[in-house]
Amino acid sequence: MRIIHTSDWHLGQHFMGKNRIEEHEAFLAWLLELIDKQRADALVVAGDVFDTGTPPSYARTLYNEFIVSLQRTGCSQTLILGGNHDSEATLNEARSILACLNTRVTAGISENPEDHVLVMNDRQGNPGLIVCAVPFIRPRDLIKSLGGQSGGEKQRALGQAVRDFYTRVFTAAGDEQARLAGKDSGRRLPVMATGHLTVVGGKSSESVRDIYIGSLDAFPASGFPDADYVALGHLHRAQQIKHKDHIRYSGSPIPLSFDEGHLEKQVLVADFQNGALAGVSSVPVPCFRRLVCLKGNLEKIGAEIKKLAVEDQPGILLPAWLEAEVEADDYLTDLQDRIQAMIENEAPDGKEDRPRLELLRVRRKKRSQSSGLVPGKKERLEELTPKEVFARRLAREDLDKERAQTLNTLFDQVLEQVQGGDQADIPEASN
Repeated sequence: MRIIHTSDWHLGQHFMGKNRIEEHEAFLAWLLELIDKQRADALVVAGDVFDTGTPPSYARTLYNEFIVSLQRTGCSQTLILGGNHDSEATLNEARSILACLNTRVTAGISENPEDHVLVMNDRQGNPGLIVCAVPFIRPRDLIKSLGGQSGGEKQRALGQAVRDFYTRVFTAAGDEQARLAGKDSGRRLPVMATGHLTVVGGKSSESVRDIYIGSLDAFPASGFPDADYVALGHLHRAQQIKHKDHIRYSGSPIPLSFDEGHLEKQVLVADFQNGALAGVSSVPVPCFRRLVCLKGNLEKIGAEIKKLAVEDQPGILLPAWLEAEVEADDYLTDLQDRIQAMIENEAPDGKEDRPRLELLRVRRKKRSQSSGLVPGKKERLEELTPKEVFARRLAREDLDKERAQTLNTLFDQVLEQVQGGDQADIPEASN
């Protein structure tokens, strides 16, 4: 049994005024070819199919057309899991139709653990794998906030609730495993678990939104059941957890922030034989567009632009997107124009229909965090993230550690709901 494990597509991402449709089209076309070439039996997408809870129509079209095209590859089943960016309602709206295309959508949590147990068949239609299909778990899915609980108590309660949920689903999977073994002369089917969360030891990036606060920002690997393979989503860097070959993040297929621009993107191929995991291999995803962060003074940035303008880019058809982080004592109001002029001066005359380089953002190098904007340096609001703005505002208040932690927790939850496009459960602050 061969599984392709991928996650964090973020279809419909709007990146600094730009959409990613060309990159996503290229990735999905490549993925279809890979599934066919690898003769994969099934595909697992471990959350964050879309970038927001209300994806644009072209993102939904890409998703639906991919599922239809997948039927021509011989891949017998697809499992789509909800992530923290996904809306349960959006994923579920076509659930019954996609079921007719051998696609199982598990967008949210059910009270019945058996609803999260899926038997995947191989290309011949024989049972080959049992899956504990666990999507992103929102706190409201499992626990109720009680008055008088400290932030630490709430975090521990949520961590235990997530662990208990995995135990219940794994137990139900064990029951299904025993039932199928009784029908097939005791043949043991391997068990795979999924998850969309941050695990202890996982390396994050700028584009990853914190989804749990405190202790659950580092859910222990020991909290997972004793599955043969754990397919994870949420972190955009492909990685193993604690050097365990069977607990893996596939990572995002394209870079979603400038600090991911240097990373090799991949999908994972997991093979199961004789009732166990036989091995996991990674397949590099081609780079369809480079995201490059240029750092230094204007002279150094100019030299880097010259180098990029003449550099060979085999297989890369889309212009590179640039971010410039400038080291300068004085803030120059025309900094963006100066760097843009450097790019235009290096553009070949009439040799290309599209520019090779596009400047998306210019920032000054951050020296130290202050409690607000710095008028003398003409610091601009767009240079800061929402969390940085909130942190600076909070720093001006005389708060104890417990109160500050509570406010940070509430802010992160509100930010997650607003950016995710789901306004249904924005928390209320208590006095």
